[in-house]
Amino acid sequence: MTSIDSVQLNQVIVHKVGNPTRGEELKLSANPLTLNDGIVRGMLAKYFLGPFNEHEQYRFTHLTDVAMNEVYRYVSDLFDDPKKFTLYSAQLAQFLYSKSTHAKVKEGELYVVHFSNVPFGTEYTDAIGIFKSETKETFLKVFPHGENWEVIAEDGININKLDKGCLVFKQNRSEGYVVCVVDATNKQNDAQYWVNDFLQVTRCANSYHYTDAALGMCKLFISNELSEKFEVNKSDQIDMLNRSMEYFKTKDEFKLNEFAEEVLHHPEVIDSFTQYKQTYEVARQVTIEDEFDIHLSAVKKQQRVFKSVLKLDKNFHVYIHGRRDLIEKGYDEMTGKHYYKLFFDEES
Repeated sequence: MTSIDSVQLNQVIVHKVGNPTRGEELKLSANPLTLNDGIVRGMLAKYFLGPFNEHEQYRFTHLTDVAMNEVYRYVSDLFDDPKKFTLYSAQLAQFLYSKSTHAKVKEGELYVVHFSNVPFGTEYTDAIGIFKSETKETFLKVFPHGENWEVIAEDGININKLDKGCLVFKQNRSEGYVVCVVDATNKQNDAQYWVNDFLQVTRCANSYHYTDAALGMCKLFISNELSEKFEVNKSDQIDMLNRSMEYFKTKDEFKLNEFAEEVLHHPEVIDSFTQYKQTYEVARQVTIEDEFDIHLSAVKKQQRVFKSVLKLDKNFHVYIHGRRDLIEKGYDEMTGKHYYKLFFDEES
């Protein structure tokens, strides 16, 4: 998140939340922090808010009624009655403690924060932040001692690495609020308790979500599925990835049929892509509309993982940015090796 200089930290409290299955305790603070140092307040604001992508939005959900979502209820209480901040923050900590039973869940500090003047689109609003720090790093502290200097090691938190976070904007309350989420740990295993068990949030179906999901699906289809079902070399895959990205960068609206014709070309590849889209939606529990407005922030995010590098053994890396017709693949029987022939006008 950018433009956070205006943000005010009204109240901040820290609780210690352990893993009950390991006999670790829940230790609740009696009072919020006293933050008189402006530098510390600025560092905390950066630590808490810096990692969030405000375009990637979620909302609280529940099988029957969103009002029965525990975090939603406690956050609503915090918005409605800030004077009971300590009480409601303790209830959040107690609920998180009850959900921290997986073997891979680490003990850590839970920060609950009441913000004001948080940028939201073209306006400013209040927000409740819930953050958990699980990872400690070792830092060297250098300090004067008489006529000399001494060095000691201390464990602390890297303010550039937020482990887990949830930012709830005071917007769209009846629909489960507008929520942003960070989960930098346990992404690939079943310890995803932060998003699934504790917060119980789901992605908002908007143009950012559709664009992000569609590009992710295209990348996986071209990188994995295409080579399994069709005889295609790496340079052709890179060319198709480049055409996919170019489509999203130059179009205002995604249209599935138009994308298929301009990028995939061949009818059998298009049929395979259509089937893959259905499988992808079920497996990832997402819905990708056949037509939607393209969100440029999602395109910029995905562009970082769209690789256009052709790696040849450990000797060469060829960056392919376009003009697939200017690269030719062959096989040399004399050496028993494959080769690529590149055509160009001048080198620089």
